[in-house]
Amino acid sequence: MGFFSGSKNTNKLSWNNLEKLPSLTDIDAVSNERPVLILKHSTRCSISAMAKNRLELYWDNEAGIEPYYLDLLSHRDISDELALKYKVKHESPQIFLIKNGACIYHASHNEIDFNQIKKLV
Repeated sequence: MGFFSGSKNTNKLSWNNLEKLPSLTDIDAVSNERPVLILKHSTRCSISAMAKNRLELYWDNEAGIEPYYLDLLSHRDISDELALKYKVKHESPQIFLIKNGACIYHASHNEIDFNQIKKLV
């Protein structure tokens, strides 16, 4: 048995890509059924890559959260709309937890922690 045996997450995180502004309306509708997590990710940033990897490592499908991924460099317009819609200052990397059409939690950089997110759902 190796040092890291047993610590690997067997839950596969399957991201929904957020690529169009109208998708934000869809996200609000989905959030009425189950919580939605949006990750704003910069593909050029090592901190952003670390935050994304940590989410994927600790992800738990049993939490019932619908995950969305926003490539910030390709879709800055959507990022700007997220900031306006949910009244949260832009940062990167950044997560939004949406329930019933409202942002109930947001975090950025090293504060992104799936265990904290699970406590809120």
